Amino acid sequence: MNTFSKAVRYGCVLAFAAGNAMAQNAQPLRIGVMTDLSGQFSHEAGPGAVNAVKMAVQDFGGKVLGRPIEVVVNDHQNKPDVAASKAREWFDTQNVRMVNNLINSGVALSVIGVAKEKNRIAIVNGAGSSRITGDACTPNSIHYAYDTYALARGTGEAIIKQGGDSWFFLTADYAFGHALESDTISAVKAKNGKVIGTVRYPINATDHSSFLLQAQGSKAKVIALAGSGTGFINAVKSANEFGIAKSGQQTLAGLLVWITDVDAMGLEIAQGLTLTNGFYWDRDEETRTWSKRFFALTKRMPTMGDAGDYSSTLHYLKAVQAAGTDDTATVMEKMKSMKVNDMFAKNGYIRADGRMVHDMYVYEVKKPSESKYPWDYYKLKAVIPGDQAFRPISDGGCQLVKG
Repeated sequence: MNTFSKAVRYGCVLAFAAGNAMAQNAQPLRIGVMTDLSGQFSHEAGPGAVNAVKMAVQDFGGKVLGRPIEVVVNDHQNKPDVAASKAREWFDTQNVRMVNNLINSGVALSVIGVAKEKNRIAIVNGAGSSRITGDACTPNSIHYAYDTYALARGTGEAIIKQGGDSWFFLTADYAFGHALESDTISAVKAKNGKVIGTVRYPINATDHSSFLLQAQGSKAKVIALAGSGTGFINAVKSANEFGIAKSGQQTLAGLLVWITDVDAMGLEIAQGLTLTNGFYWDRDEETRTWSKRFFALTKRMPTMGDAGDYSSTLHYLKAVQAAGTDDTATVMEKMKSMKVNDMFAKNGYIRADGRMVHDMYVYEVKKPSESKYPWDYYKLKAVIPGDQAFRPISDGGCQLVKG
């Protein structure tokens, strides 16, 4: 082969390689939203989670590193095995680089394991189990909006300060309920409160009468509902029918209360509930502005999970841009080095165990007479600084934490 032929051949090889690299770079960056679109958690996540992630993509500009950003969506049906299978398919065949929301702690724990296996990123906003940054932590997962430790500390300590020093738990029988019960019991005992008893109900239970009778019979000052979704709403409605709150003898504690729960129940039933939250749409002008945009799309105000979905997606995309790559380890390192400053959190940061640290807020649900306009549901009782709201990193049992 003469020199000219060699040069032509070498030039063709270079052109092919450059063309192949350009084709790869033009491939869309895919983000997956795995949520409950049809079940009992669809009202606090579902379409809202999807819209929040899409808002973040739109606000970022729709492209990163010259590549279009695509959002793919899956209904996990509250089945961890279904969620794990879809996550594996997304990572293996659809080049999904990050998956978000993951409401339902069983689902979240399952999917973060797949993300670790496939070296992709999982961000949890919907689920709350503190195991996600504890014994189940991974180098590929982030727990963003809230967790059961923060809920337990905020609500548990607030109610104990009000004199609620004896507790009975109605607990949803799945990973989230168990974690919330455990973390709240620890918070109660740390303040010299006592636990009279617990009873666990099936996650899809619609009739809580027998469980509430046990709670009433316990004579505990506080009946704590360690659950979420329609199961929680049904339990509060049943407690109202039993006249528990009106009796003045026992206090009802909602350990996870979404603003959509309050809207579904109405203030007449929900009034007086103490709750801990990571985001409230009416907190300040910045939260109101963003929330009104969200409302225009979803026809409801955002939950803390929705706000976390938006914030964390934007934070991820900023990290990809800053890192100049979508490589998982590089992006995770960049996300942990960058502060979060947006409508969700100020000076938030991601720890080595994956916990995003930010302020949490204790609210009380307003009486109907106190509400002045639609979705005006909460009054602020306390602000818990982030470094106090979440479990100390040394106490979680995460194997990523040195020392």
